[in-house]
Amino acid sequence: MGEGLKAEIEKLTRCAEGRGAAAAPIRASEVVVADWVRFKCRYGCKGYGKHLSCPPYAPTPDETRKMLSGYETGLLLRFDGDPAHPDLGPGDIPDDFHAFFRDLIVWVNGTVHALEKVAFFDGYYKAFGFGAYPCIFCETCIPEETEGPVDAAAKRFCRHADVMRPSMEAAGMDVFATARSVGWLLSTIPCENMAYGKIVHGKITSVALVLIE
Repeated sequence: MGEGLKAEIEKLTRCAEGRGAAAAPIRASEVVVADWVRFKCRYGCKGYGKHLSCPPYAPTPDETRKMLSGYETGLLLRFDGDPAHPDLGPGDIPDDFHAFFRDLIVWVNGTVHALEKVAFFDGYYKAFGFGAYPCIFCETCIPEETEGPVDAAAKRFCRHADVMRPSMEAAGMDVFATARSVGWLLSTIPCENMAYGKIVHGKITSVALVLIE
């Protein structure tokens, strides 16, 4: 790694820390992509097909593997907790909890976009970020407002195309395995009676990625 890239990583790390996130350099080859991840989106997630940042509109695992082959270095980002709900229990979480976690999602994805933008204008024009969770920059997304099938071309109508990025999981990345590459050991959060989304505590860890060079 050249001195220029080291300096850029240090700068981006400071930017991440200034926004309340931790950062760790990662080799692109250490980002784990697995086909099963998309199945988790397709079967089990209520956000499937509702957001242009999610499957089936997001890159496939094969597309992600090919894209990663063009990079060597990235920065993995870690966000601990939810700024709007530092303490919560299953009774606090509505059945449709996407909007409930708005501040968390904006924190994560806003930071990803900010770091991608810094790197780009510093000359690292390949910089590209992957966030977490379904996008929430709009109250409702194009697919939610459209009856019938929606194809990827609907992205031309995206109201926040400049900041919207796919989440790591939407693009087929195994977030748990990738985090282990930098020494972050993640675990699933128990849910009350194993009910969908009814997590028993607010110790949420979110992970995102910015590819640099």
